Amino acid sequence: MPVEFLGIAATNDGSETTPRSGAAFDKEYTLRLARAHEDHGWDRVLFAYGSGSPDPAPAAAYVASRLDRLQILLAHRPNVSYPTFAAKTFATLDRISEGRLTVHFITGGNDHEQGREGDTLTKDERYARTREYIRIVKKIWTTHEPFDHEGEYYCFHDFVSDVFPVQQPRPQVSFGGSSPAAYEAGGAEADVYCLWGEPLARTAEQIENVKAAAKAAGRADVPRIQVAFRPIIAPTEELAWEKAHRTVGAIRERREAGLVRHHRGGAPENAGSQRLIAIAEAGERYDRALWTPTAAATGGAGNSNALVGTPETVAQALLDYYDLGVDILSARGYDLLGDAIDFGRHVIPIVREEVARRDAERVARGTRNLAAVGE
Repeated sequence: MPVEFLGIAATNDGSETTPRSGAAFDKEYTLRLARAHEDHGWDRVLFAYGSGSPDPAPAAAYVASRLDRLQILLAHRPNVSYPTFAAKTFATLDRISEGRLTVHFITGGNDHEQGREGDTLTKDERYARTREYIRIVKKIWTTHEPFDHEGEYYCFHDFVSDVFPVQQPRPQVSFGGSSPAAYEAGGAEADVYCLWGEPLARTAEQIENVKAAAKAAGRADVPRIQVAFRPIIAPTEELAWEKAHRTVGAIRERREAGLVRHHRGGAPENAGSQRLIAIAEAGERYDRALWTPTAAATGGAGNSNALVGTPETVAQALLDYYDLGVDILSARGYDLLGDAIDFGRHVIPIVREEVARRDAERVARGTRNLAAVGE
């Protein structure tokens, strides 16, 4: 099966290890970083969402209007706009990008972060709202006659959009989460289900949970699986591990100095972060190259488990996840621009070549089997 690579479309050069050098929305850097992804073999980039961050939708439109091939993954929280408005925004962006948009719906795993923009629903209520929201957006994208909606969270009448996506029947929907409520919602509605990087055995368990949720929802298909990592690569294993320890030191130093804004409270509320912390507490190294101190240093914040090693080692580790059924590999370094270029030059070609070889062998085996049956 084909493999895709997802990078990050940051709007400035700051990261967990480095303060940004300019404004929160640095137009030149945003385009430079996106172009580096397009020029070095990446398929799409994520425009993330934060309560105080630059609005990702116009940033995505800016990049899409200037690049020809790079696809867009736009993160969106249902609490920040009505679904009728959001559906038009997404359709317009799909028009600007000429059909390169996927929308990633974020339910929100932290009450304090949600409250920063006035969202006071409980976690279970947020998942129910997200599910209703996605269904409305899908219907707006595909319905050319006015319709009414009276649901638990949204009510409107006689609505029809005058702007429709380029992609038919609609753009794809991406969704993530590691709780039973997340599996249920995403298994029912998502085209792509997103997971944070965990050990292989635990990732396999999550994939089975997603498949079971899709089946329970009555789907004949299942979502594609995406898994996210923070690769730390260098020409030798020794240099890669030295770089990894420097990276963790920089993360801890910035957090201890209060230079990284994070959610209030003690233990994280969302299941994904809780899982990352539990994995880190159980051990530092897993499988071929998974390393957890980066996740521990951030308190399990988001995509934070690393893959450490030479490009060959990290590529083989990614192929281990591909063998589980993961066909979208998300990666983001700590030096956003430099790491995107290095990963694109040195890791992506290895993975693509090996996937192509395996796919060719699979086709050849299938052909031989058919020939044997016909004898």
